[in-house]
Amino acid sequence: MTEEPQAEAFVTIFDDTYDQPDCRAYFRMMDALGYRNQHHATVAFRAGLDAVARVRGLDAPRMLDFASSYGIVTLLMRHETTLAEVFARYRDPAFDGLSPGDVIARDRDWLARLPRRTPPLHVTGLDIMPNAVAYGRAVGLFDEGYAEDLETSDPSDGLAAALGQVDMIVECGSVAQLMPRALDRVLAACGPRKPWIMTSPIRGNERAAAAEVLRAHGMVQEQLPVPAFVHRRFEGPEEQARAVANARAAGHQTDGVETSGHFHAQVLLARPADEATPVTDWSHPLAVPPLD
Repeated sequence: MTEEPQAEAFVTIFDDTYDQPDCRAYFRMMDALGYRNQHHATVAFRAGLDAVARVRGLDAPRMLDFASSYGIVTLLMRHETTLAEVFARYRDPAFDGLSPGDVIARDRDWLARLPRRTPPLHVTGLDIMPNAVAYGRAVGLFDEGYAEDLETSDPSDGLAAALGQVDMIVECGSVAQLMPRALDRVLAACGPRKPWIMTSPIRGNERAAAAEVLRAHGMVQEQLPVPAFVHRRFEGPEEQARAVANARAAGHQTDGVETSGHFHAQVLLARPADEATPVTDWSHPLAVPPLD
């Protein structure tokens, strides 16, 4: 069996930003490192959401935001705003002296005023970091939220019940591409009609074990016709060298892509085999111009 790349050997981990009581450190870290994945991926995710709603006749689909952190994917899918606007918001020095409670109150009011996209969306947030999930619940991004590690244990009764109603799972830029053990537990809890799954993994981190899990649950996976897009800037030459090596080992041409100084990502879609109609029939665009 091919050795799976280990997350800690592939990218730099910024754990200290992922479990703060509010989102300031997280968004400022993303801004400083030039994150762009969510800008691109959520456009494709919204197109997929529209497609699954149409195929299944859904007025209000239910989504799981997997590895949700502070809910940036949900924010961009649910509200009429952009990643650039989110970054600009948290650059404001007025946020520096606020307590976490003040930030949460401000963000709750801000999100309540933002126009919402259609269709209406019920979102369950899932992450291993309790504070990040609690923030998403407190500001109204997540209708339900669970801080659980499905790599090590089965979902709780509450999470299992939520998974049984999910129509789509999204996961944006995580190094794990829906870790295979967690993915198997998620799909087992979803019941007989499996949700569509859309992910935007870093190139070179596609996992054969994840594809095997999907096949075992009657799903087919494809890469969407979206050109490779920036995930974030490399923190340094060692991280770049690892990324180039991993991307090349997976069969990607890295010249002008990872060699340009950035991780790049792609969009993968998995669906039940009987719902795998051509993506070319979708009515929404899959790609957007660069953020910069």
